[in-house]
This record gives sequence, structure tokens and C-alpha cells, in this order.
Amino acid sequence: MPEDRGANAPAEGPASDAAEPPWLAWAWRLQAIAQSGLHYSEDPFDDERYQEVARIAAEIMAGHSGTSAEQVTRFFSTEVGYATPKTDLRAVAFRGEAVLLVRERSDGRWALPGGWADVGESPAACVEKEVWEEAGFRARAVKLLALYDQRKRGAKPNPFHTFKAFFLCEILDGAPRPSIETSEVDFFAETALPELSSGRVSAEQLARMFAHRRNPHWPTDFD
Repeated sequence: MPEDRGANAPAEGPASDAAEPPWLAWAWRLQAIAQSGLHYSEDPFDDERYQEVARIAAEIMAGHSGTSAEQVTRFFSTEVGYATPKTDLRAVAFRGEAVLLVRERSDGRWALPGGWADVGESPAACVEKEVWEEAGFRARAVKLLALYDQRKRGAKPNPFHTFKAFFLCEILDGAPRPSIETSEVDFFAETALPELSSGRVSAEQLARMFAHRRNPHWPTDFD
């Protein structure tokens, strides 16, 4: 990575050339139209039309994912109100030149501490809580390093449109402590990273976070 942001440095983090498949984009849009329409509709006939749109979206997803339309419909049954992207928050905390990672019990691979943003809490408070709960450290969020649209980052097909936010966090105190979600906690140098849980953080994204570490004057990356 370049030592300074300038003509040779990208304005954003690395993006994959692979976009989401067209069928997923169509299904996302139909599901969002149906969900928002059902939220605002006051006409029972319109409700039926939006429910039909939701069924079509479920059939598209089912046809390409190996699940049934009924399973997809149940998956989205808790999604109500105006449809908006979900936000995944990730903590980027360093000790020297090594970054804090946690080993996920779900797949046995490593990721930055984090998870979905919680209603009623600020992004900073959420990511600080994730560091405490998943790794055993009290931390303070000091800078938003990146806000990425996962559709533009070569993410695996996902039923939700997701934004991923990376916060630089300063460790205040504490000691490594696994949790019900994590089995190990450790710090890793950029040249000695373990196998990553790529759905949570990709190698390219982590490389960009190390680049931000070397270039603290860089502004926030965004899509």
C-alpha cells in the first residue's frame, strides 16, 4: 500500500470486480418494495398485491439458493416496516502492529470483533460493547475507518443488503476472554494472519485496515 494518500492511492478500499448476481438484486428490490408497501398500505387489495410481490421475491431466492420459498418467506417474516439496509459493525483494535481477532465458534475461523448494530445504541457504543463481550477488552471507538456497501465488495450472496462499518478502537484495559460466540482471542501481525471468517471480514478489508494504521491521516473510506 502507498505510504501517503495521493495520486497513487485509491480513494476507497479495494473493491472486487464481482458484483452480486442479477437475480439477487431483483429479489432484494422486490422484497423491499413488498415490505415497505405492506407497511404503508391501507388498502386490503394493495396488501394482496404486495404479498404476491413478496412471494415472487421468495421464489427467486429459493430458485437460486437450494431452499424452499416457504423457508425464505419465514426468514423474512420478522422484517417489517420500511425496508432499509442492515449495518454490520466491526472493531479494529491494535496492540503495537498486531490486530485483535476473535475465533468464531460458528465456523472456527477468525474475524474482527463485531456484529449487527443494535436498536437504541449508537454505532460507537455498539462496537465497544462487541469488543467487551467477544474479546474481554474495554475499548473506545475513536474513528470510523470505512463504511462499505457489501454489494460492491464481492461478498457472497446474502438475503440482506448490508453496510459494513469499521471503527478504529483504542483498548483501555482488560484481558483476552472468549465468549459464547468466540472460542479464542489473540493479536495477529499482518504477515501472520489466521484463516479468516470471510463473511465477517475479508483479507482485502483487513489489509486496508492495516494500511489505515500506517496512514492515520487518511480520511474515511466509503462507497
